Amino acid sequence: MANLAILVSCALLLATACQGLQVGYYQKSCPNAEALVRAQVKKAVRADSGSGAGLIRMLFHDCFVEGCDASVLLDPTTANPQPEKLGAPNNPSLRGYEVIDAAKGAVERACPGVVSCADIVAFAARDASYLLSDARVSFHVPAGRLDGRRSVANDTLLFLPGPSSNLSTLVSGFAAKGMSTEDMVVLSGAHSIGRSHCSSFVQDRLASQSDISVPLASLLRRRCPASPTTGNDPTVVQDFVTPRKLDNQFYRNALARRVLFTSDAALLTAPATGRMVRANARFPASWEKKFARAMVKMAAIDVKGNGVGEVRKNCRFVN
Repeated sequence: MANLAILVSCALLLATACQGLQVGYYQKSCPNAEALVRAQVKKAVRADSGSGAGLIRMLFHDCFVEGCDASVLLDPTTANPQPEKLGAPNNPSLRGYEVIDAAKGAVERACPGVVSCADIVAFAARDASYLLSDARVSFHVPAGRLDGRRSVANDTLLFLPGPSSNLSTLVSGFAAKGMSTEDMVVLSGAHSIGRSHCSSFVQDRLASQSDISVPLASLLRRRCPASPTTGNDPTVVQDFVTPRKLDNQFYRNALARRVLFTSDAALLTAPATGRMVRANARFPASWEKKFARAMVKMAAIDVKGNGVGEVRKNCRFVN
């Protein structure tokens, strides 16, 4: 990986951005940790590329709520019946939990009680990005996060911008987490992979006036019910051109009005973000580097340190 890598680490970010995290954090305490995680991610992505898309999305959904602390992984319990994974942005659409379980099991067998679930989520998103981009998006992930103990479903609605968001909501939501407008536009490129439930866009994009292209709207109306319900809410791929590849196709789709979400189309509603979309559509290698950098930056949001977090034995439950 290193020979072709776009090597991105804390040294390339602002001095305060990485919250004390280090590349190679487990080199002495669990030297095979990252390789063990990578093996499980590779196995999952080979079986279903959608699981890789889910792992990239999982990092975003974890870090924007409570920071990058694996709070999104916690299962409901009697003491906490409504954790983040049951929040509307995560349930039932967020995928990849089983991959994290498998990776945690592998590192626990090798190094019990050493590797945090939060670091595994970050490693897995990194590895999924590499695999789904045909090795064009590659970066080092600083580690040393601890796992959080707080996880509340309602928080997901407070901190995760939804598919109906307008541009100002997107910009302010990312700014609240220390992410720039360019970071937001760059990370939106992850919508070149994965799938969406029809309920995330039918009302905004098909049942009312929107700028969605006529051919895409016709295709979506054939695949989606006019009024999706819990029992009838199919999924469609987000990118009909290269649905299994992490690339800059999203930006070409946005310019052609072939994107699913209001939040995707919103990137063209201001001159500055419109210019970013056009640049990312034109220069794929530049976007790949910026995506790697933004992923590292996002993976350092509000990490837990000593005295605040723990290393869970099971990613689904606090110790």
